[in-house]
Amino acid sequence: MTVRWGLIGASTIAKQFMIEAIRAQADAEVAAVMSSSPERAEAYARENGIPAAVSALDALLSTNIDAVYISTTNELHLEQGLAAIEAGKHVLCEKPLALTSADARKMVAAAKKAGIVFGTNHHLRNAGAHRAMREAIAADRIGKPIAARVFHSVYLPENLQGWRIARPEAGGGVVLDITVHDADTLRFVLGDDPVEISAFTQSAGMAGGGLEDGAMCVWRFKSGVIAQSHEGFTTKFAGTGFEVHGSEGSLIATNVMTQKPVGSVLLRTASGEEELSFDREDLYTRSLRQFHAAIRDEGQPSATGEDGIWSLAAAEAALLSAKTGKTVSIDPKLGSGN
Repeated sequence: MTVRWGLIGASTIAKQFMIEAIRAQADAEVAAVMSSSPERAEAYARENGIPAAVSALDALLSTNIDAVYISTTNELHLEQGLAAIEAGKHVLCEKPLALTSADARKMVAAAKKAGIVFGTNHHLRNAGAHRAMREAIAADRIGKPIAARVFHSVYLPENLQGWRIARPEAGGGVVLDITVHDADTLRFVLGDDPVEISAFTQSAGMAGGGLEDGAMCVWRFKSGVIAQSHEGFTTKFAGTGFEVHGSEGSLIATNVMTQKPVGSVLLRTASGEEELSFDREDLYTRSLRQFHAAIRDEGQPSATGEDGIWSLAAAEAALLSAKTGKTVSIDPKLGSGN
């Protein structure tokens, strides 16, 4: 069966990564794109070789499609996701799933009730580097994990700034854009869940409207692991990385918090240093393959709806911590502060 995809949102991320990833599957095609602007929808379809362009959600959902990829601004995800589920379409949604974890839970519950495959587009867990780290930890190559550090402060390019730095009502700010990814990647690599967070945020000159363009977080996980993460839109020369330190060794990954299959992972133990090998498959291509397998009832999306709830609950807790100056508990079933 060919899975026919509809794009909800004529977005940069879909153009740069998702359209190609869909077309890389043997059993998929991009059938239609929706933008609230008819002109933008038509131009986007023409530029990307998409057969149909529409400007209303109902029009997209009434076309002959099987699944949707949602990459609109964050405040639209809930309504669009619920409508797609009601129409019987499988849903792959950008993070954060909604503006609140309560709304995210509504979407995930609706998909489960309808028998719809629902995934969160947390691309980083598809990176070979992060899977190599996860496997090394699971194989006890660093002993008992003790602490982790994530370096994920970047410079947001001008073409992506827009609503992310100017519209609180759209779910802008670095926490809902990047901290959600760090929450998911930490959970995935460590195989552990965060239970509380303490966060500071800043506005370093890029963001307006009361939004934050930088954050530093300290996390505590169920196992007792503590972690640091730094997220930002304003650091042009920082580089990215991910370290996990255990009782018997350390994993030191460089240039891995990225959409591209690049970077390196070094294992350092008493025996010396070893650079781990890992596949360099495109992250989005792997994500789509997993999603299609889930449609065939042969597994689940690489990041499920539940994973999306977890990351959003963590981001909510980070924002609440920054606002109150207090450590905040993380509970995906209850939301922040419980």
